[in-house]
Amino acid sequence: MNVSLSDDLVEFVTQQTREGGYTNQSEVVREGLRLLRMQQQKRRALLAALEAGATDAAAERVRPLTDDALRQIAARGRRTAERRAKESRP
Repeated sequence: MNVSLSDDLVEFVTQQTREGGYTNQSEVVREGLRLLRMQQQKRRALLAALEAGATDAAAERVRPLTDDALRQIAARGRRTAERRAKESRP
């Protein structure tokens, strides 16, 4: 596979092989593609979560985020953290 890069990207790849800990240009390009793939996977997951939230809201399966609801969430989180801390003790 051949890839054409703009001059600034060629310079960036060259810089990365010099200073970024990459052995060659292919490693730099592969890392960039891995990061792009991860970004796209995160975007898809976020869009799916937003869609699920919109579906729940349309079906009225949500409740308002009030101060009381936030306190309940925080308390539940503290209890979970305390339980996990106890479980991890020798």
